[in-house]
Amino acid sequence: MCTFATIRQSRRSAFTLVELLVVIAIIGILVGLLLPAVQAAREAARRAQCMSNQRQIALALLNYESANKRLPSGWVDFQQTKQPGWSWSHAILPYLEANSLYSQIDLRSPIDAPVNLPYLTNVIPLFICPSDTGENTFEIGGETDEEEPEEHVGHNVDEGPKLFRIAKSNYPAVFGTQEIEDAPYLSDGTFFGNSAIRLRDLRDGLSHTMIVGERSSRLGGSIWHGWIDRAAEPGARFLGVADHPPNSKIGHFEDFSSRHTSGIHIVLADGSTRLIPDTIDVAIYQALCTRAGGEIPREIE
Repeated sequence: MCTFATIRQSRRSAFTLVELLVVIAIIGILVGLLLPAVQAAREAARRAQCMSNQRQIALALLNYESANKRLPSGWVDFQQTKQPGWSWSHAILPYLEANSLYSQIDLRSPIDAPVNLPYLTNVIPLFICPSDTGENTFEIGGETDEEEPEEHVGHNVDEGPKLFRIAKSNYPAVFGTQEIEDAPYLSDGTFFGNSAIRLRDLRDGLSHTMIVGERSSRLGGSIWHGWIDRAAEPGARFLGVADHPPNSKIGHFEDFSSRHTSGIHIVLADGSTRLIPDTIDVAIYQALCTRAGGEIPREIE
């Protein structure tokens, strides 16, 4: 027999609407507190992986220098025609356990020659920053007849006619503080056309010379392959310029940049890696990017 007390007890065992709303509110607050912490932990892991990638690149560069008595050329250019154009990052593939890919490429032919096209979409994981969003291959854009203003903010270099699909890279080497087209074969940085820089040529000091930086894909894709004549900004695809500070609001493609919240990771010529903030003094930043500027060494702030 069902008594009144039994019915009352059965009714009291469920949540009231007010209690349910309170529980939902508490869960929402906990989720709101937890998500930023989870995101921060994930970004910390991505930053650690990014720096690990750069350490491997630094080690490959130093091993190349040890074996060849010089660092690789910014790009290989037999007669100052920009061809065949294979870059410094292509040159270190054998030191990154990518011998198979390196051996299949025809080094005497341009990068976009038919014989080499099958290998252009090969993604090198060590060249990819895990914080950079999007696919690891992209349709590289060609040159257009339209002239963009020098200070054009946010111009994506791949907005032009699409040429072909190619693998991206997030780690261009340091050309210097000059525009690439102004002095392609003699810059104040470490990597330029047919360069043959030795470690002893870095007279500012190995621990005060930045040789590789980071670039996001926000304004277009960078590559590991080298100079592709038909591409927009062909030299800046694998080399970076320090005429503006990291993540500059001016937004030039050849600048160094990242998706990290506090700055960019860099490789110094002594093989070390570190994070430099977006707020770094421009004079210090540019001094880091020259190989023999004679600047008085100062601590990276």
